[in-house]
Amino acid sequence: MKYLIAIVGLLVVFGLAYLVSNNKKNIKFKPIIMMVIIQMILAFLLLNTTLGLVLIQGIAGVFTKLLEYAGSGISFVFGGLANEGESPFFINVLLPIVFISVLIGIFQYLKILPFVMKGIGLLLSKVNGMGKLESYNAVASAMIGQSEVFITVKKQLGQLSEQRLYTLCASAMSTVSMSIVGAYMTMIEPRYVVTALVINLFGGFIIASIINPYDVDPSEDILEIQEEEEKQSFFEMIGEYILDGFKVAVIVGAMLIGFVALMEGINNVFDLAFGISFQQILGYIFSPIAVIMGVPLAEAVQAGGIMATKLVTNEFVAMMDLAKMAEDFSPRTLGIISVFLVSFANFSSIGIVAGAVKSLNEQKGNVVARFGLKLLYGASLVSVLSAVIVSIIL
Repeated sequence: MKYLIAIVGLLVVFGLAYLVSNNKKNIKFKPIIMMVIIQMILAFLLLNTTLGLVLIQGIAGVFTKLLEYAGSGISFVFGGLANEGESPFFINVLLPIVFISVLIGIFQYLKILPFVMKGIGLLLSKVNGMGKLESYNAVASAMIGQSEVFITVKKQLGQLSEQRLYTLCASAMSTVSMSIVGAYMTMIEPRYVVTALVINLFGGFIIASIINPYDVDPSEDILEIQEEEEKQSFFEMIGEYILDGFKVAVIVGAMLIGFVALMEGINNVFDLAFGISFQQILGYIFSPIAVIMGVPLAEAVQAGGIMATKLVTNEFVAMMDLAKMAEDFSPRTLGIISVFLVSFANFSSIGIVAGAVKSLNEQKGNVVARFGLKLLYGASLVSVLSAVIVSIIL
């Protein structure tokens, strides 16, 4: 039965993407089918094999150790701030982002990260049928962040067509940056975080290939990585990445304060006025999507509410809700929803991506703002696709 639902789910996802396609005749089905098969193989290896278990345990172990290192610095500054036995979200989940950001900066400075991003991007371009720039951008987004990635390709932004720009932005919104992966792993199972990171890379190209198909002229299939105009010293770089990481932690914390409070207030108003919370209403609206993702009907409304929360607020708020309701879900449903949540597909990301591009090229930033809703639509379909793929494996 689960395979039948998964087939229906895949058909629905592809059908929804096809409905808004800007060039239906130019869709190339061969690379799309190949990438779906690769997604299934990777999900199976990561979730259902000893090799995958060892790999994920190794990755989780690395992040656990990094969080311990981060904890020593946090404890030095904030030690004794919390009462014994308490675990403040900002201190234990968000502040470690500062240390992870520093490590990313070091790997960038030593040219290790650019080499890895170019290499993986080149391999991806052989499979997805798209350009080298698009493939590099997808990998770079997952490693350095959805707004920072555009700085590295700013030389080419002005020459990009609207179609190629859409793919770049969709990739940035479909992935998550490495700096906050550790934070995710404190909230949901690491194996679902890792699986989502890997299959979302391909999912972004699958959906973009349907919604936004195009051919890249070989003469335009080039990749120019922007180097720093003035070489920073090692310690200047460390200081900059420390501050950047702290800004991310503070911004996420501020957004959580606002969104959680707003959601609580709206839920209360709806409950008083209609006898049902706003999240429950959203749950009923999104429950059909949860069902095609493989969630049992009895759990679909609650799952739909969490999915909708992620869309209208952000993934952190949704993950917090999932943690509170974890006992109400079967292990399989937990896995499906967890994978769905690991992406930047939400309304606030439209402003983040458009703002990042606009700061580098105002004209292209305005173009991104115009197709912002279509961008969110495509990125959300990537999340649904990844959840459907995982539902086949679990």
